[in-house]
Amino acid sequence: MYAVIKTGGKQYRVQEGDVLRVEKLEAEAGKKITFDQVLMLGDGSAIKVGSDAAKAKVTAVVTEQGRGQKIVVFKKRRRKNYRLTQGHRQSFTSVRIEKITKPRAAAKKAEAAADKE
Repeated sequence: MYAVIKTGGKQYRVQEGDVLRVEKLEAEAGKKITFDQVLMLGDGSAIKVGSDAAKAKVTAVVTEQGRGQKIVVFKKRRRKNYRLTQGHRQSFTSVRIEKITKPRAAAKKAEAAADKE
């Protein structure tokens, strides 16, 4: 099973056990967090989008808080003796996806369909 979640203005396709870097979240290493903005759920045969997927939740554990590699920002205006060098390191949070929880109604429908077969 996989899910598409939204956090930090970006969308990520995640499965249980995935480790990913997201924009900085206010949580210490070892704490559990829940992503409520689920945009899509898929289990290989059926895909849930919209209100069906919005009730799902993705639970993750924060593994690390850190900062990425430094990028150099160099500005120059020719013939004006203007040079400016800046650096930037983006903060990130590394999380490990533990569980993708379906909404109860969808889980019941899936069980009923499995019972009919």
